[in-house]
Amino acid sequence: MAEKGYCVKCKDKREIKDEQKVTMKNGRAAVKGKCPECGTGMYKILGKK
Repeated sequence: MAEKGYCVKCKDKREIKDEQKVTMKNGRAAVKGKCPECGTGMYKILGKK
């Protein structure tokens, strides 16, 4: 399932392309990828589990 995130360049919510699950330094999970429209990097912090 593709995560949706906010693109600051397009100023709209879009599905994240080429998404990768990563772990931040503080241990929280996040998803990073690119905007399918403009190619800007997108980052979404996931909830605690």
